[in-house]
Amino acid sequence: MPFTVKALQKTGPEQPFRVTTIERRDPRPDDVVIDIRAAGICHSDIHTIRNEWGEASFPLTVGHEIAGVVSAVGADVTDWKVGDRAGVGCLVNSCGSCEECRADQEQNCLEGNVGTYNARDVDGTVTQGGYAEQVVVNERFVCRIPDELAFDAAAPLLCAGITTYSPLRRWGAGETVDGRAKRVAVLGLGGLGHMGVQIAAAMGAEVTVLSRTLKKEQDALALGATRVLATTEEDFFRDHRGEFDLILNTISASIPVDRYLGLLAPRGVMAVVGLPPEQQPVGFGSLIGGAKVLAGSNIGGIAETQEMLDFCAEHGLAAKVEVIGVHEADAAYDRVVAGDVHFRAVIDTATFADAAAE
Repeated sequence: MPFTVKALQKTGPEQPFRVTTIERRDPRPDDVVIDIRAAGICHSDIHTIRNEWGEASFPLTVGHEIAGVVSAVGADVTDWKVGDRAGVGCLVNSCGSCEECRADQEQNCLEGNVGTYNARDVDGTVTQGGYAEQVVVNERFVCRIPDELAFDAAAPLLCAGITTYSPLRRWGAGETVDGRAKRVAVLGLGGLGHMGVQIAAAMGAEVTVLSRTLKKEQDALALGATRVLATTEEDFFRDHRGEFDLILNTISASIPVDRYLGLLAPRGVMAVVGLPPEQQPVGFGSLIGGAKVLAGSNIGGIAETQEMLDFCAEHGLAAKVEVIGVHEADAAYDRVVAGDVHFRAVIDTATFADAAAE
């Protein structure tokens, strides 16, 4: 039978969050039910629920950084049991049979994957995300959270972790160039960037953080960067031209992309994971000169997400979080947009217990 759980929901982009109840589907034979312990707040949640990426389907519960414990499994589930530590990221289904799905690239499903929220599920309903007490997910889209990772620190890895790990791995951040470590620049030190710094450094890269000011220098160095450069300094783009092999661009706002491409060495790569609402103009000359690559990257497949979680556990990496209660979500959104969260806000879902549902 379907069941209800407490959740945070908005009825429109200008409305505050409210604690209410939402319905979870009757678990199918291949489903896993997870009691959510922690739910990260991603900037994608904010873009979606504020209609910055198009019209969202309201009422809506967002959240695709989910960590918790398995509380029930369907009759056909063999890889999961009650009590297992489990996580869910940005996807909850895909066709499973197309070329991309067979290659463990479910995020690129040719038939269209199903997002954890604001997506049309296989039964025609709109998916509701992880700002809730429980979630029901197809077993193929559940990842195992290693014991070494606390739930609150692990939750953001299901989006911020894989979003940065995947392009760093794809473009060889851990490789050497002429016998030296790759020079990787992480553009922006926020929820995504702070994971990118940690992961790139653990891979063996020489990591530089590019930020508007040196305000976060000590944070960046503590995360594994070797230096921080202020992009607003006079002659910054001239002084550091051709310096980096790989730039991980985590910025979700308009920037002069052509100028940043100038910071790449020949055959260098800028991997873009931040998605600003505005169109970004790029001159082809910035790419042709030096045979550079401008690449996009969108999370990763489920197998790679598990690989990332295991990598983080092995290297002692985790998101740096501020834990909040359910009634602090609206304020947290404003703080995320203002760049005031250090570095990821995570909802403690235990606080639903003391919150009355409307």
